[in-house]
Amino acid sequence: MAQYTTLTKKEVETILTPYGVKQIKSLKILSGGSENTNYKVHTKRKKLVVTICELKTEKNATELAQLLEHLAHNNFETSTLIRTLDNKLLTLWQGKPVMVKSFVEGTIIEHLPKHLITLIGSQLGKLHKVEAPKYLQNHANFGKQEFSNIKKYAANSLFDTWLTQNLEYIQPFIDSKLPQGLIHADVFSNNVIVNELQDTVVIMDFEEAVKYYRVYDIGMTIIGICAEGNTINFEKVSALLKGYQRELTLLDIEINVLQAFTVYAGSAMTFWRHSHFNFIKPDPNFFDHYKVLQSLTDFVKQQPEDCFKKLAR
Repeated sequence: MAQYTTLTKKEVETILTPYGVKQIKSLKILSGGSENTNYKVHTKRKKLVVTICELKTEKNATELAQLLEHLAHNNFETSTLIRTLDNKLLTLWQGKPVMVKSFVEGTIIEHLPKHLITLIGSQLGKLHKVEAPKYLQNHANFGKQEFSNIKKYAANSLFDTWLTQNLEYIQPFIDSKLPQGLIHADVFSNNVIVNELQDTVVIMDFEEAVKYYRVYDIGMTIIGICAEGNTINFEKVSALLKGYQRELTLLDIEINVLQAFTVYAGSAMTFWRHSHFNFIKPDPNFFDHYKVLQSLTDFVKQQPEDCFKKLAR
């Protein structure tokens, strides 16, 4: 992650003054995320995370803060937002929105074992039972409605052809009858905190949360935590679906499109990487960063039609 904002200890203390924090013991820059600068802060009594929202408007940051409170009110465990002493959701630092949250203890495990994937499935099911706030957008970031943006910077390229072919594959499976709700849309291993005993998980980072198809979120989670290189570990997929269905039973209409929506999710994330590192914020070191995800998406698309259906039933 690029660290956009560098803060001194004194500056962090200034940021935390409205929260009643006058002195801090230490601070440390946190890795992870692509649009924020995060500092872990130790005070005398607690551990906090100070998040500088580098690319969000104040309105967008406010909605994210409201979502964190909405999740807390619905007993969904994630990082807890901390309000200022005068009850404000966020503050500003040099014109950028700032949020302060509780620090969630635990670690990130890159290659998650099956028992943890089952727990993540259960948490995803719990999330999908939470009512989606009205302010959430009703389409996925970098979803199919944005695929045409490839024409702006890579028209008629091999990647343009690949993305167009995948959209043609996905489109027949889009059905207005598919259940929609609050989805995370970015459950990758670096957004999951695992406790020391490895018996609980916490899904973090709701930057991409929207109101959209539940099965899209499941497909994205398959891409995010069940992949091994450019293939999918189907035992892990089975573990994920087992955990999910402890909370929510998949409908037949969802089971029938799970493979297509996993291709959809993989295409969307591949498109994000391609556009982000080749166009939005060009970085020669990451020009080809999308290719592993592209191969993974192709692998999912090439599986027999009944592969995902058998796993879900």
